[in-house]
Amino acid sequence: MTLGSVVEGVRAGDVVLGIELGSTRIKACLVAADDVTTVLATGGHSWENELLEGRWTYSLTSVWSGLQDAYADLAADLDRRHGVPLEGVRAIGVSAMMHGYLAFDRSGELLVPFRTWRNTSTGPAAAALTELFGVNIPLRWSVAHLYQAVLDDEPHVPDVRSITTLAGYVHGALTGRRVLGVGDASGMFPIDAATHEYDAELAARFDRLTADALPPVRELLPEVLLAGEHAGTLTAEGAALLDPSGVLRPGALLCPPEGDAGTGMVATNAVAPRTGNVSVGTSVFAMIVLDRELENVHEELDLVTTPAGDPVAMVHCNNGAADLEAWVGQFARFAQAAGNPMDVDAVFETLLLEALDGEPDAGGVLAYNHLAGEPVAGLAAGRPLVVRGPGSRFTLANLMRAHVYGVFATLAIGMRALGDEKVAIDRLVAHGGVFRTAHVAQRLLAAALDVPVAVGDHASEGGAWGVAVLASYAADGHGPLHEHLGRQVFARSAFTPLDPSPPDVAGFATYLDTYRAGLAVEAAAVDHL
Repeated sequence: MTLGSVVEGVRAGDVVLGIELGSTRIKACLVAADDVTTVLATGGHSWENELLEGRWTYSLTSVWSGLQDAYADLAADLDRRHGVPLEGVRAIGVSAMMHGYLAFDRSGELLVPFRTWRNTSTGPAAAALTELFGVNIPLRWSVAHLYQAVLDDEPHVPDVRSITTLAGYVHGALTGRRVLGVGDASGMFPIDAATHEYDAELAARFDRLTADALPPVRELLPEVLLAGEHAGTLTAEGAALLDPSGVLRPGALLCPPEGDAGTGMVATNAVAPRTGNVSVGTSVFAMIVLDRELENVHEELDLVTTPAGDPVAMVHCNNGAADLEAWVGQFARFAQAAGNPMDVDAVFETLLLEALDGEPDAGGVLAYNHLAGEPVAGLAAGRPLVVRGPGSRFTLANLMRAHVYGVFATLAIGMRALGDEKVAIDRLVAHGGVFRTAHVAQRLLAAALDVPVAVGDHASEGGAWGVAVLASYAADGHGPLHEHLGRQVFARSAFTPLDPSPPDVAGFATYLDTYRAGLAVEAAAVDHL
């Protein structure tokens, strides 16, 4: 696009805005309405969860200050690049971390601080609901948080009149509508694959279980919408929330709010059966679109959906690249202290490239990235560890390979359940900032899962761009979502897979065997540190 056409399009409001609230960064992405592959501006805001009274949370004040900062950063980037203010947009999409617990009373007041997906205190509720429903209910799911509050006889429970996710909360404040995309909704309560609504039979079982404590669960949950449906318009109050300067006009269409897993699937064109994606951030998860029902219940697998409502097996690990990023920060500080300061991205690239020189099994060095509990590994809490024996080859290359392997180790454990079910995967696409350094994390992920892995063109922009695509689809899309993506979005995109290297596959298998044996060390650290 020429500068003149960009300026004309922005002034006419022919642009689409995507916003994603991730675990460590809030991202905003502005694309051209007639070509969503053209990114016109980006913005961001860094934030961190806090441990409040034993629970991981973000304050709602930090949600809005972060959103406003990310939006202002995007508007400033647009002005720097194209010399034009952002006064109006055609469509907006909101995405955020899935699951968790935001509970409100009749007047819309938050009853307890936001409980994020990272909390693992819902074990009794998750186990009871899994048995009651006959489907796996993970610790993260909103219904597990709700029922745990009932089991614990928390004083706020009698006042609960609605629950939602973070994306649903932000969307509601922008539009006044209490709705949720089906993908995000499927991480709150099980979805019926035939109706694309909350499973009525399971809802009835839950209501009988909680009849003395709660209203009917479907009254508490948001309305479910599919990708492509209209989910409201930006109100004047919503516009002021995003842009307190008053420049942004109300009236933009909003698509159904979605979870980061669903927008990651869109960003990697992995919404058709037998396709999948891996997203790496603070957490790491794989989403595989199924072409048939699974035969058994697996505690490692969530059954969720695409934004279009198709069934997905999700392997979710609470701990992703955060510990790796902390190590990179230490090396960046060392360079600064030594009088040779380096940009953090340059340090990241240097260390990742060094990992390629490591031995295939990381030389006997193990890295456990567990900052939080990890259900896939059977851990209720986490303690990041680097472990090695007297015979380990402790080189920088092996240390960094161990750290990258550590990011993917619990994912590889969970993916074994899909292998047991003989689930077919024709294409696996990865995204996340760790993949910005070409061929390193991609190669080692291919080894960990023993499948070819591709990296998309928008790997580092991820869900903010993905939800902008969904917003564009709601405004102007035609046909099923997977056809729209193939025809309108990814027709010119290259997804070149990298095949797993046999020595790397064998080396990772050795690493994983030792890693699994060493989980006893990690468990002991949790007990004693």
